Amino acid sequence: MSFGNWLGLAGVVAALLLLWSLREALVLLFAAVVLAMALCTLVGTVQRRLGCQRPLALALSLLGVALLLGIVATAIIPPFMAEFAELLQKLPTAAQTLLNLINQALDSASKMLYGNRDGGLGWLRQTLTLPSANGSSGGIFENITGGAWKLLGVAGNLGTTLLQTLFVVAVALMITAQPTAYREVALLLVPGFYRRRAREVLLQCGDSLSAWMGGVLISSLCVGTLAALVLLGLGVKLVAANAVLAGLLNIIPNVGPTLSTLFPMSVALLDAPWKAAAVLVLYIIIQNIESYLITPSVMHHQLKLLPGLTLTAQLLFTVLFGPLGLILALPMAVCVQVIVREVIIHDVLDHWNPSQNQP
Repeated sequence: MSFGNWLGLAGVVAALLLLWSLREALVLLFAAVVLAMALCTLVGTVQRRLGCQRPLALALSLLGVALLLGIVATAIIPPFMAEFAELLQKLPTAAQTLLNLINQALDSASKMLYGNRDGGLGWLRQTLTLPSANGSSGGIFENITGGAWKLLGVAGNLGTTLLQTLFVVAVALMITAQPTAYREVALLLVPGFYRRRAREVLLQCGDSLSAWMGGVLISSLCVGTLAALVLLGLGVKLVAANAVLAGLLNIIPNVGPTLSTLFPMSVALLDAPWKAAAVLVLYIIIQNIESYLITPSVMHHQLKLLPGLTLTAQLLFTVLFGPLGLILALPMAVCVQVIVREVIIHDVLDHWNPSQNQP
């Protein structure tokens, strides 16, 4: 390799190291782009329905969003926060109740198998470190409870979170006001011979994100409504908080539905164990309805993301970008899928002919 080649390689490595050091800012920028795409989709819908100019459609869209946020802030958030605080207070009690049930089941199994209370299952009790007869507990119980509260305290730095939110909203509004201008600026980083093709790829990424956001919004509303009906039918308390959590956590595939099931099961367990089992079964049914009926019906442009790839993307982006990477894993995977399909596969591999490189 010549000196120029080594210099170019060093420049690429330096650029990659710089991008790695700025990964938190980049994921915030991507969040702003996703929010801007949602606003652009809304503005485009208003513009088509009313036949007005884009500035008027943008103003009407922002006014509608502001009114909706105002209604949510006054009518939904206060009762949700009150019920969510009560829900968090019930989690340790529910965990203790669950461990007591496990304890009783082990006692019954030991008595049936070995004819005494402790029997041969004492090793299992010691392994799990379940609560003893005097009510003391430790080991796994303390780890579960402490881990839950640590998990709930991830967003403890409210100041930093507020600044990041303001940054995302501000950048999203700027992009929404002039999406074409920002897209053309981004295209300047692409070599001139490939800019037309890169513009097509970016537009396809935007269409895929719009399809994903529309499908997620409708499916989340359906999941939240079905969860509320199920909890009302079973007589489980804190219906509003659990229904809103089910809708919000539905945005996160695989992990979100599992988390949304734990909260209502904890509340139902305090009333009766059969209610907790019923909540689990009915939530599984709801998630299957969402996966196989609602989402395919509302997605006019199928994203065709395989479950294994989705789970891999969640793990990878969570390791790279933290909790925000978990939330944005699916839109990132959508964009990566479009780029890999159009650029690497279609533009490179499909047209690659090794015989052309031979003398």
